[in-house]
Amino acid sequence: MIIFGVALIATTAACGSTSGPADQGAPVTVGGGSVGDQSAVRVQVEESSLGPILTDQDGRTLYAFLNDKGGASSCTDECIATWPALISRVPATTGTGASPELLSQTSRAEGTSQATYGEWPLYYYVGDVGPGDVDGQGVENVWFVVDADGKLVKTMP
Repeated sequence: MIIFGVALIATTAACGSTSGPADQGAPVTVGGGSVGDQSAVRVQVEESSLGPILTDQDGRTLYAFLNDKGGASSCTDECIATWPALISRVPATTGTGASPELLSQTSRAEGTSQATYGEWPLYYYVGDVGPGDVDGQGVENVWFVVDADGKLVKTMP
């Protein structure tokens, strides 16, 4: 457990890296499911310990990265290993509480399409092991959950 924590901290520390893209097209397993190469995803709003926040169709929390500017992702290499992008072969759809007007997608450097909400590309956090987990909230003061209006939630659990 301590080794995992040290590895997670070391990997998380690299999240500001903007060097060349890694192989980000392969599926990434998070919380028992494949998130890197899904055929369809749904963004919805669910209640959490932080209030109503964006999740995927399985209730997995979605995050935004403060270093992303203009709707483009700047999370690559070691960063994307800890914060897998919400990628879908087809445009994501909205579920309960999410606004279709705010949901879009952006092209990543390696050619995949990442879901965005408001101005924020969406990510998972590998430290979240189940639906409703918000363990990525506030990491390095640059990772935050997103609310139904596309605003970052800065409340801490």
